[in-house]
Amino acid sequence: MIETNELTPNTFFVEVSGSGLPEVDGLFVPSTAPSAESESGTVSSQGYWNGRMAWDRADGKCARRPALSYSNSYKSWRICRLDGHLAYDATCEDEMPPSDREWHVYKKGVPPAPKVVVHHFDPRLPCPKPNVVFVLGGPGAGKGTMCELAESQLGWTHLSTGDLLRTELEAGGPTAATIDEFMTAGKLVPNRILVTLLKNAMETITRMTGKNNFLLDGFPRSLSNLEGWYEIFDQEAELPRMLYFECPYDVLEKRILGRAKYTGRSDDNAESMKLRFDTFKAETLPTVELFKSKQKCVEVDTSQDRQAVYDLVASNLAEHTDRELAARPLTERAEMLLGLRPYPRKGKKA
Repeated sequence: MIETNELTPNTFFVEVSGSGLPEVDGLFVPSTAPSAESESGTVSSQGYWNGRMAWDRADGKCARRPALSYSNSYKSWRICRLDGHLAYDATCEDEMPPSDREWHVYKKGVPPAPKVVVHHFDPRLPCPKPNVVFVLGGPGAGKGTMCELAESQLGWTHLSTGDLLRTELEAGGPTAATIDEFMTAGKLVPNRILVTLLKNAMETITRMTGKNNFLLDGFPRSLSNLEGWYEIFDQEAELPRMLYFECPYDVLEKRILGRAKYTGRSDDNAESMKLRFDTFKAETLPTVELFKSKQKCVEVDTSQDRQAVYDLVASNLAEHTDRELAARPLTERAEMLLGLRPYPRKGKKA
């Protein structure tokens, strides 16, 4: 018999929905079934079956425990009906129930097969609070590059308000019409909508991946944005830290004009650069000064070479960065971002 005494505790939750057999739908929690010997001879401990994590129905109605488990004999994940008969399966050797492929309708199931989502935290409870760092800097200061480096090399999640607004528009979400109305009129999207999108994105990522370190690129752009943050996250909430990328205007201008030949961006020109920088000084710098007054702002001189800037960013994120990720060698993508290797020519994958 195979013993399973040193298994990592099962702390995941599985949500099943959209099946042709509604009784299968619902929340599945780490199994509390007593130790038993499975069909493959594995002695399963609590939260496990066949040496893999397993789940009971949260409502406790299923006749079989665990109700969602792995079969070593059939090399498949299986979900039970309330009467204990198997209804759906997924043939694979994944360590967790697959959420990226269609499940198979088994003998006692009814089409369609369900959708399966794995949660890192109990969805019935409030989501753990995010660890947020605001990132600000003038146009061309290198915010995007450093945020992408921190994401690919250090495991932080890079969120851009512009990307979130575009995603909401494309998805036709509940606030898409309002966002479209404001953006079409050239007006700023209401702070409550913007911050709610940020909050929802952070909660979704935390629940789905377990990650809760976030870099908010280009937020808050104004004191008004900050008021919107307090409106959603509570006035008494501790103010996040800020990384402010400081860079002389002549260096910023040189960078913007230098990249214009590659980006194709309509605002990468001298006139637009001046307007963007003036807007930054008028609307964003007062926010930076507020954070400085509260000792919540770290200034990073981005006129230095990229490696020096990255080292400063990494050191300021070190407190909440996974040590193993911080210690690993640079990835190919990180080397490209740091200018240590060339980007692949068009037509070749990075």
